[in-house]
Amino acid sequence: MRDPYFFGYGSLVNRATHDFPNPHRAQLRGWRRVWRHTDLRPVAFLTAVPDAGSVIDGMIAHVPGNDWRALDQREWAYDRVPATGAVIHPLGAGIEIAVYAVAAGRHGTPSERYPVLLSYLDAVVQGYLREYGEAGADRFFATTDGWEAPFLNDRAAPRYPRHQQLAPDETAFVDDRLARLAVDVRPAE
Repeated sequence: MRDPYFFGYGSLVNRATHDFPNPHRAQLRGWRRVWRHTDLRPVAFLTAVPDAGSVIDGMIAHVPGNDWRALDQREWAYDRVPATGAVIHPLGAGIEIAVYAVAAGRHGTPSERYPVLLSYLDAVVQGYLREYGEAGADRFFATTDGWEAPFLNDRAAPRYPRHQQLAPDETAFVDDRLARLAVDVRPAE
C-alpha cells in the first residue's frame, strides 16, 4: 500500500486551510454532512454521518509517511474512520483513505450556546466554489443537514482559526444561499 489519504468534506476542501500534498476532487458514498456540536468544542461544526443513499463531494489529499499527527491534532474532536471502499477518486486502487467523523452519540444539535461560525462556513464554501464551482457549492448546501442551527456572524473578528478572506462574489454567494435557506444568522457580540 502507498501512503494513506484523507477525505475532507468541510474546511479541508479549501486548499488554503492546509498544505497536504496531492489533493484531488473525490466523492464519499454512504455518508451525509450535518451541522453538529460536541462538548469537546465551543462551537458547532460539520461532521459526516452514515446515510446509505447519499454521496457527498470533497477532496482527498496525501498523508506523507503515514504521519497522521498534524491532521489528528487539527481534527481532534473527530474519530478517524477507514473509508477506502466508499471513496470515488481518480487515483485508482492501492491507497487507503480515512474520513474524520464524530461518533454517534457524541454529538448534538447546534444551539445558541454552540452556534456555527460564519467564518467557518465561509472557508468551507470558498473551497467548494474554487474546486467545484457554483453548482458544486450548491450541492454542498443540498447535501448538508442542520441549516436550522443558529449561525454567528463573526466575519468582522473571525473566531475560526483557519478563516479565509472571501472575494466579494464569494461572500455574496454564501449570503444568498443562507437567505434562500432562511438560516438564522446572528450578530456577534
